[in-house]
Amino acid sequence: MVSAVSTERRAVRHRADARKYRDTKVAYLFLLPVVALLGIFVVWPAIYAGFLSFQNWSFYKDPEFVGFRNFTAVLSDPLFWASVGRGFAFVAMTVPPMLLLAFFFASLVVSVSRRFAGILKVSIYIPTIISSVITSIVFVLMYDYSGGLLNWFLGIFGIDPIAWIGDPAWALLAIAIPAIWLGMGLTSLIMVAAMVDIPTEYYEAAAMEGANWWQKTAYITLPQMKNIILYLLITGFVAAIQQFELPLVMTGGGPLDSTTLPNLFIFNHFRNDINVGYSIAAALVMFVVLGTVSAIVFKFVNSERLVD
Repeated sequence: MVSAVSTERRAVRHRADARKYRDTKVAYLFLLPVVALLGIFVVWPAIYAGFLSFQNWSFYKDPEFVGFRNFTAVLSDPLFWASVGRGFAFVAMTVPPMLLLAFFFASLVVSVSRRFAGILKVSIYIPTIISSVITSIVFVLMYDYSGGLLNWFLGIFGIDPIAWIGDPAWALLAIAIPAIWLGMGLTSLIMVAAMVDIPTEYYEAAAMEGANWWQKTAYITLPQMKNIILYLLITGFVAAIQQFELPLVMTGGGPLDSTTLPNLFIFNHFRNDINVGYSIAAALVMFVVLGTVSAIVFKFVNSERLVD
């Protein structure tokens, strides 16, 4: 009797192992196309870029190994580090205001009726589907010195026209405003989804204790949205410091390189410099900078999984 039970248990275990092995093969089969695409379009280009960063290479001659010369040139180039510093300034101009505005907009959406909330969500998402190039052209027309809408509005109050994209003191800020407008839609919708997911019992209990909106926000909403805010902070930082289309179309990096952000700096070198290895080395250094800052943010912002 005991032998029969043991045999049956082994048979059941064998069938379970066979089923698990079959499921594993199917899973690997589904993963194969994704792994192949990643290998072709991500892994191999990254490896080849790393190889070319150690070469003196152009489109007109074969690669010549130069060691760390390209990286030394990048690290000792004050123009490169100036563009990186400008990128961090651009992040400070765009990410905190965008997160703050998106948070208040999301709070408004979850507090109104469902029908009005749908209208608000559609309206805030519209900028996300507009091309950055079209947005750049529209804002250039708005910033025009003599006929722009913004200077016309300031003129009503007796304020002299301002060269928004022609003055180094204003140009970076002028680019930051459309960047906030473009990024706020998706950020707001993500925050709305996070707020809707917070259990209503928390707010009901706080209301019974007499908590106002600010207290509910500080002690319930923000702690519950901690991981979402961290995600938006990281993605917003990466997107802002890598901004390319707005400065390219609106100012071309000027005036006086005041809007030359890192990606535009690398692109200009790639377009104008015979040695492509420098541009690739600069891109890899920028990758290290982004990774380091992201790791620091994860280190100092507690991102442990929330437990109800």
